[in-house]
Amino acid sequence: MNLQYIDIHSHLNLPPLSENQEVILAKMRELNIGTITVGTDMVTSKMAIEVAEENSDLCWATVGFHPADGYIPNHDTDWEDLEKLALHSKVVAIGETGLDYFRDQSDELKTQQSWIFKKHIELAVKVNKPLMMHVRASKGTDDAYYDALTILKGENYTGRANFHFFSGSKQCMLDIIKAGFTVSVDGPITFSHDYDDMIRACPIENLMIETDAPFAAPVPYRGKPCEPWMVMEVAKKVAELKELDIEIVRVQLIENTKTFFNLAV
Repeated sequence: MNLQYIDIHSHLNLPPLSENQEVILAKMRELNIGTITVGTDMVTSKMAIEVAEENSDLCWATVGFHPADGYIPNHDTDWEDLEKLALHSKVVAIGETGLDYFRDQSDELKTQQSWIFKKHIELAVKVNKPLMMHVRASKGTDDAYYDALTILKGENYTGRANFHFFSGSKQCMLDIIKAGFTVSVDGPITFSHDYDDMIRACPIENLMIETDAPFAAPVPYRGKPCEPWMVMEVAKKVAELKELDIEIVRVQLIENTKTFFNLAV
């Protein structure tokens, strides 16, 4: 299948999408749009792999423990089981993992999330797959982004890492790019001007697109559950903001995704 777009971060493994998978996948196939289904714990990571196995022409998976889910994978078996999943041929990244300070900035939480994040980094290096990063700063700051960069540097991480649903400042984006990593954007760029300057300044070679479906549907689908095929609207907005032809943007975004995730498409 000649995919026109790839939504690099969605949750076909979460309701309501998990309850309507066949219809959504049929729409994606009709429009030649693929997606990476992202794991947030052991159950959803296994589900992500199942979706990818059953739809190998347009789906891939990631596996990991979401930093804001509340589960603390302390047992050795948690990490052993995650590593087994990570070795699956349809798994193209480790995560989502990272730091989330949006509701809680306690030292205890930061220490816990930092430790779990480092374990994901260790796994990514071991299986030679990139990191799918969930980083959410406390309101009005870039704190979690810079803490994540500090941890990556401290772990001497030289692999690929993508900061999904990036909502930091333009300067923060530039610092992420300078460190050798990438960012991805989704539905809110179609209805909020908060992202305009950042997207204009981001080198298109360092940018990818996503939906985070079923969350944050783009215009004109706001108020409805988001679906991976809606990533087209995100691409259109990127092209508009960067004043580039949509086909140029589409081809570059596909190339970025293939390179980052090592996809044979």
